[in-house]
Amino acid sequence: MGTDKPDVTRRRFISTSLTGLAAAGLAGLGPGLAAAQGEEKEGEAAEKAKPELIYRDLGKTGIKLPIVSMGAMNAENAELVKASYEAGVRHFDTASLYAFGRNEQMLGKVIKEMGVRDEIVLGTKERLAQRADLSDAAAKAKFIKLTDGSLRRLQTDYADIVYIHSVQNAEELNDDAVFGAMDQMKKDGKVRATGVSTHQNMAEIIAKVTEDELCDVVLTSMNVSLADDEALAEALKGAAAKGIGLVAMKTQAGGRRLPNQESFGNYENATVQQAMLKWVLRNEAITTAIPGYTSFEHMNEDVSVGFDLEYTEDEKRFLADNELQMGLGFCRQCLQCLASCPHGVEVPALMRTHMYAAQYSNFGQARATLDEIRPERGIAKCASCDICTAKCANSVDIAYRIGDLKQIYT
Repeated sequence: MGTDKPDVTRRRFISTSLTGLAAAGLAGLGPGLAAAQGEEKEGEAAEKAKPELIYRDLGKTGIKLPIVSMGAMNAENAELVKASYEAGVRHFDTASLYAFGRNEQMLGKVIKEMGVRDEIVLGTKERLAQRADLSDAAAKAKFIKLTDGSLRRLQTDYADIVYIHSVQNAEELNDDAVFGAMDQMKKDGKVRATGVSTHQNMAEIIAKVTEDELCDVVLTSMNVSLADDEALAEALKGAAAKGIGLVAMKTQAGGRRLPNQESFGNYENATVQQAMLKWVLRNEAITTAIPGYTSFEHMNEDVSVGFDLEYTEDEKRFLADNELQMGLGFCRQCLQCLASCPHGVEVPALMRTHMYAAQYSNFGQARATLDEIRPERGIAKCASCDICTAKCANSVDIAYRIGDLKQIYT
């Protein structure tokens, strides 16, 4: 009986919570959901009347995806993955570093149990630690070994997309050994498409990938707080024109627990989240987005966007709000704050740590991000500093977030 309870809970939730979507013309979220709601439609006319998820091509890879996918980094509930598949999600994104490999294990196990591997597009990421200490031959061999480990945890013979994880600048794209490893795995049938993921210097990195034709896909930060980044907009447009597949992350500006909640008192949370996701996906250069939801309710909010990108009146009002930028407080990882810290602290990395801890409640990923910072430039350096003088060129309250991190980690 204990093994049945999670599935019963999932189906009961889906049955009740998606009734509203059906009434709004967003039914047809997959055979499992239709059965749960008892909505059986017969005849060709009824089938034509059903709304359909919007699909787009992932560049020149030959892969087609619904515009809403699942970022699985924060997900621990296998039932949520199952429900996402039933709702129409076909692309799931993870990484070898997420939960120290346990996220890949969870995802691989549930996909194997469902028997739907051929219908799923799996993306994972690998990051070479201490790359400078490795010869090119050793780096190539290690990257392949890391990917082999991911494939074992995912219980699959191949990954649809393998990314070089968290590329920070265009110089890192000159690593012929790592790109050679990905090309080799592609030839060997271990990888269908190669890519890079990036949180900073996005425009520069996307432009170089496009110009040098380095890989098939780029996973990039993209959200409404970056609306004024003209260089990023041009880079996305150029990449799409050359057939580079573009996947958007950080679409909710760093999580559903927004840092300045008082700025959003006039809006329902669903309005905020759906407006931001629609804003990203209305850019047709973007193939799909990978919002990281952790509940059935949030899954429903995100997946419903995949059927219709038209804004509601409340969503238009929210996006036109002048307080939007300040309220989101999204760290662009632009590095301009570095010069304002007298102790040389890696402020951007600490801002990412805060995002994972405070907005995602993912303390494992926060710890992993913190551990990547050299000790002399980490949070310990902030412990003896009474007043933080680091300044953001945009809208991040650095001192407030450093204070949070000091309470947690020092």
